[in-house]
Amino acid sequence: MIHGSAVRVESANWQNILANSVTSPAELLHRLQLESSLLPAALAAADSFPLRVPEPYLNRMRSGDIHDPLLRQVLPIGEELTEQPGYVLDPLGEQHTNARPGIIHKYHGRLLLVVSSGCAVNCRYCFRRHFPYDDNNLSTSEWDDALDYIRSDTSISEVIYSGGDPLAANDRRLAWLTRAIAAIPHVRRLRVHTRLPIVIPQRITPELIDALCGTRLPVTMVWHCNHAAELDALTGDAAARLRQAGVILLNQAVLLRGVNDSVEAQQALGEALGDAGILPYYLHLLDRVRGASHFMVPDDEARELVGALLTCMPGYLVPRLVREVAGEPGKVPVSVELMHDASSKPNQA
Repeated sequence: MIHGSAVRVESANWQNILANSVTSPAELLHRLQLESSLLPAALAAADSFPLRVPEPYLNRMRSGDIHDPLLRQVLPIGEELTEQPGYVLDPLGEQHTNARPGIIHKYHGRLLLVVSSGCAVNCRYCFRRHFPYDDNNLSTSEWDDALDYIRSDTSISEVIYSGGDPLAANDRRLAWLTRAIAAIPHVRRLRVHTRLPIVIPQRITPELIDALCGTRLPVTMVWHCNHAAELDALTGDAAARLRQAGVILLNQAVLLRGVNDSVEAQQALGEALGDAGILPYYLHLLDRVRGASHFMVPDDEARELVGALLTCMPGYLVPRLVREVAGEPGKVPVSVELMHDASSKPNQA
């Protein structure tokens, strides 16, 4: 772990932590005592998709280790600049389902609201790294239009806060929006997809909980955690506060080469999530977004990996292996192969 951080995250509020995120590749390499020879490629890749790493997340990385699984998720590298066939700007076809500014309506019965265009961390594998956020920053009248869209479609029973990261929005905006949605009779559930409790656990404040939980709507929060090292005492405290407020906590991860593509890594993640009261939900195969091909894990390897997990963990701690396919009416389950011989588990050290 690194020491002597630039911001004392124990006492800082989440806005200050977010504002002081590391955005310079040179600073990131210096802080982690990594070779300066990595800098030219990092600068070139960050030019098209900027670096952003908050202090609490940076503090969990191992100094001097270029293979640290948290660092690999955020460090710009030269491989991002090599175009690969089949890796595109909009792998899920979301721009065709961007029904109006702020709304992505892909599936029956639920829709996504782009509550915030900002993220607390820029993950290099993000399928929305090329999303037109500038076209989805809503004015007051556009928010009214988005709410009218929800009111007019009585099939919508669940509203999903997305982004960017929806928790990058301030509490006042979230409270107003949640109350407005709760006033729509046919909406039955609120879901929040976020990585902020992982990278800045200080975001889970009493004010935020009041903003999300102060209405009739049951709230499910889906964390985006990919590795057990992303969880610590601070994230555990954040999870406990949410659970105490009645929020259902789930996790979805992305299967990433060099990050969590081993039985050991996935088992450790599932156990750590279970200890925090967070149920694994989905393990996504990588979306083929331009710039992320180096994270790809082949389907056969993924199937064997999850099959091995089913033989050594309780089923409720094993996520469902899925992929998202543009134009399909829901997530597509991927069948797994049970591993009967423990010695044949993939990538086992």
